[in-house]
Amino acid sequence: MEWTLGYIAITLLIIGLIGQAFEMRKIRQTTYRDEQLGSPTIFTNKKNFKWYGILGIGIILWYFAERM
Repeated sequence: MEWTLGYIAITLLIIGLIGQAFEMRKIRQTTYRDEQLGSPTIFTNKKNFKWYGILGIGIILWYFAERM
């Protein structure tokens, strides 16, 4: 295993997951009141796609780190 790629991949995954959680919280708070539940379409909001990209890059790097 290539350790530097693995560490970079894990870092990107952690940043992506935490960033998406905060982004979804912000989207939910601006769109819905406290009594309402969020919609399932919150995952397709445009603001989430940058976090999906970071998560995807992290997963790809992790795969390559395992294969080397």
